Parts: sequence; C-alpha cells; structure tokens
Amino acid sequence: MSGMDFEIKTLPAMRLATVPHTGPYHEIGPAFGKLGSIAGPAGLFAQPGAMMLGIYKDDPTKTPAAQLRSAACVVIPDGAAMPAGLVEDRIDGGTYASLVHVGPYEGLPGAWMKMRDALGGAGTVRRQAPACEIYWNDPSRVKPEELKTEICVPVE
Repeated sequence: MSGMDFEIKTLPAMRLATVPHTGPYHEIGPAFGKLGSIAGPAGLFAQPGAMMLGIYKDDPTKTPAAQLRSAACVVIPDGAAMPAGLVEDRIDGGTYASLVHVGPYEGLPGAWMKMRDALGGAGTVRRQAPACEIYWNDPSRVKPEELKTEICVPVE
C-alpha cells in the first residue's frame, strides 16, 4: 500500500436528524429506510446543506456487536423543525482523516480496514468523537460502481 491514502480535513459542526441504531453496524440499513421515509416527505433533503451520513459511535474492536451505537442521519439547518420520529444529534466540528471510497457499499468494510491500517501506519491518534460516512450520491440514482462514500475518522 502506498503511504498516505487519506487526507486530513476539517469538518464543520453539524446538526443531524437521526434514526438511532443499536447493534452490528452492517445492520444499519433499515434505519436509513426509516430516515428516508420520514425525512423525504418532511422536505429535509431539499434543505440547504442536506447530506446523508451514517455516524458510528463505538469502536467495533472494543465494543460487542450487539452494543454498537450508530445512526442514520441527514444534516439539517439550525432553524429547521425536527420531524416526529427523528432524534436530534450533533457532530462537533474538528479534524478528520478522510478517505473516499468509490464503488458498491459492500466494499466499505474493506475501505474501513484500509483506513485503520493507514492511520496506524502514519501514527495518527484517534480522538473521542463519532466516525462517520458521508454519502455523496444516491443509490437510487447512480449505479453501484459510481457510489461515492467518504469515510471520516476523528483524529487529533
């Protein structure tokens, strides 16, 4: 593997409308289904700055799968009403290591492993904050091989 496959960037603080999920991270799919069914009709995807995220709050190497906390999220403006059925959460702004994965979502676990290895190899220190996936396009609109997902890991 060639040196640094990730870049360091700053993410802004974000207000999120979420559907929380507890359990194995790869089982978060239904939470995204519920998020879409509520946020879509509520017009949240049409708001300025709307982005779909998954946030992952626990370290799967240290936390039992059944207890892993994650959430399906859409970024919403501070002034927007929180629709019934969605839970407000926030991500503090800060420094993240970012890796963009292009291709089917099935490739994401491998991309996360690559990211972990790259961070370890670079001696990067992870800070206490949720990691996240930012979904830059819509699986209902683009082919799986064109899906663009940005993995963001909070670092010192």
